[in-house]
Amino acid sequence: MQRQVRPIVRGKARAAVEFGAKISISVSNGFAFLHRLSWDAYNEGEDLIPQAEKYKQDNGCYPERICADRIYINAKNRHFCARAGIRLSGKRLGRPPKDPEINAAHKQQLSADQRRRNEVEGVFGSGKRKYSLRLIMARLAHGAATSISMSFLVMCAEKILRLLRLFFVFFFACVCSLLQLHASPEKAWAFTDESWNDWPVTA
Repeated sequence: MQRQVRPIVRGKARAAVEFGAKISISVSNGFAFLHRLSWDAYNEGEDLIPQAEKYKQDNGCYPERICADRIYINAKNRHFCARAGIRLSGKRLGRPPKDPEINAAHKQQLSADQRRRNEVEGVFGSGKRKYSLRLIMARLAHGAATSISMSFLVMCAEKILRLLRLFFVFFFACVCSLLQLHASPEKAWAFTDESWNDWPVTA
């Protein structure tokens, strides 16, 4: 029996009440970082400012933009992002401008931010489907928190391995091309010349 589990009212159409840990993550450059884990219900809007400060501590500056869910877009977070020079995604306050071009540009920006925001939902989906986030079997709170943290650690490790694999494939292809060019420069030049003659000429 997991005594730390509490019902959390989410208000979703498929599940109004959920059980389990409530976590807050951020995604930067494709890597997911776990910032907060709690077994009690809390307002996620409180996590935006601490995560922005953590980003500044790690990178030396605030992020250029934050693509967040609607619950994060409150007055306090808006004021903080305005002071820090961060563009917070979401609808602007007040009446929309009369210029249709400005409205169209703002809608396009909102759509782009929403697509970027969906990357976080993808992390949750893949975590539940591939990294057993929906099957936390530890009974104690510390054990469950460790299992959840290890899942995100494995996510980042696998992404690093994929990037290294792509790097080595690209490096191997470049080395093979250089070796082939060094072994037979005449053939390489003839191939280049023939390829150039195959291009269509337009007037």
